[in-house]
Amino acid sequence: MLLESYGFAEPPFSITPDPRFVYLSERHRDALAHLHYGITQGGGGGFVQLTGEVGTGKTTLCRLLLEQLPGNVRVALVLNPLLSPVELLETIAEELRLDVATVRGSLKGLYDRLNAYLLEAYAQGLRVVVIIDEAQNLSMAALEQVRLLTNLETPTQKLLQIVLLGQPELRDLLEKPELRQLAQRITARFHLTPLDAGEVEAYLRHRVAVAGATRFPFTRLAVKRLAAHSGGVPRLLNVIAERALLAGYARDENPIGERLVDLAAREVLVPPLARLPMPPLAAWVGGALLLGLGLLLLWPRPAPVPPPPQPVEALFAPLPPPFLDGARLATRLAAIEPGFAGADEELLRLWAVRADEAVPAMLVDCPPLPAPGLFCHSGRASLDALAAARRPALVRLLPPADAGGRAARPRWAVLLGVDDLRVRLWLGGIVVDAARLDFQHHFDGHTIALWRGPTFIERVSRPGDSGPAVDWLAARLATAAGEVLPAGPQVFDATWQQRLREVQAAHGLRVDGVPGPASLRLLGAEAGDGPQLRRRLE
Repeated sequence: MLLESYGFAEPPFSITPDPRFVYLSERHRDALAHLHYGITQGGGGGFVQLTGEVGTGKTTLCRLLLEQLPGNVRVALVLNPLLSPVELLETIAEELRLDVATVRGSLKGLYDRLNAYLLEAYAQGLRVVVIIDEAQNLSMAALEQVRLLTNLETPTQKLLQIVLLGQPELRDLLEKPELRQLAQRITARFHLTPLDAGEVEAYLRHRVAVAGATRFPFTRLAVKRLAAHSGGVPRLLNVIAERALLAGYARDENPIGERLVDLAAREVLVPPLARLPMPPLAAWVGGALLLGLGLLLLWPRPAPVPPPPQPVEALFAPLPPPFLDGARLATRLAAIEPGFAGADEELLRLWAVRADEAVPAMLVDCPPLPAPGLFCHSGRASLDALAAARRPALVRLLPPADAGGRAARPRWAVLLGVDDLRVRLWLGGIVVDAARLDFQHHFDGHTIALWRGPTFIERVSRPGDSGPAVDWLAARLATAAGEVLPAGPQVFDATWQQRLREVQAAHGLRVDGVPGPASLRLLGAEAGDGPQLRRRLE
């Protein structure tokens, strides 16, 4: 339900090294190029070294590299470097699908079997590569054995290419004098650094898009807080963003602001509590407290005073609306009168407007100002877009065709609430719940919505405009971005147009930078006055 709430087809911030989610920053592209060149063409053998801080994407780059290697490359991938020299050779041989049953436990037997395989591969035009992840955990003996493998060669060609992936400690390890022979054989080195502040948003948007969402779930200020808390480390970005999404779902917030990001960061980045030694006096104090607590529990207590009797009405909770399954919803639609059937008056009542106070037939023609301070917007919208607008709306529903196959006239209902599984409707004089899928089977996308705002915003602002309408628009765009409105009169310039495009993109509206009725209605929904769409149906 969390994924559906934000429009994801799959988790966007999993920490598994899925190559589909790889975001290649400039440094990641350089690192991948170094690895690819070192394996396919560079140096005729030897070592390729890639280092980086924990969580910067070394293993993910390795997975991506494996997908890009040509067909003449054979790879042995070692994921567990905590091995003895014999176990390391056995692991490499098994990864290359060699039969080592008769030489297990023998360094010479394994070495000879690998040498024979490499000569045969060379004769067939194949390149053999050993990739060792977390190489900083290799023992000195295992590193020396790895170096000896590079001695397998012909007069003109090294037979084995070795790639070492590790944390920065690997660089320190290879600088030791006893490993200078290995260090001299490294033909390509690259150190992967975290993402900078400008790349963090691109990284997040890339993963959101790959996961199938069309709206970006974080505000601009939330992205800045994500960059600050994670330090640009992709794994930490994933962990904090995933926790923030969970917090946003629990609190029904979309988009997610900086407050939830800070909360998520405190949960996942909290340092372990230091354990202080207990002084001897503390044991005596603890015993005295336990004794006092025991006496307090055993002390006689006065009889509890019974609570005052409640009225009968308070003993009964209000019943939820009846739930209509697919068949009953279709029957209900066919039973009510075509057209509005009172749905327009119900929507006006929710906005505290009497029907006789509104423009006649206001919801048929949907004039811009059907009542003082009340705006009307008619158009097409998805159920997700209606949920994002957070206001009740009229929705047009199509009953099933009659027995002769003729299409029935549409009916109108008031959308009162929507969550991950259900919708709540005012339908033909009663409030009912229905499954989202059943609702969408009848919903044709036509909607009529109301929203309240000052009358001076009736005219759409144009680039270069200023005045009260632009000030109102700028104040709400600043709030949506988590920013503070600059002091003084505002001008609808390129900056505010870009802010408006970001809001439109985040809520599935047409991204044109024009404050049309749908965009103004969305921004007006931020105000506290007026009815709200229910987001938890129980």
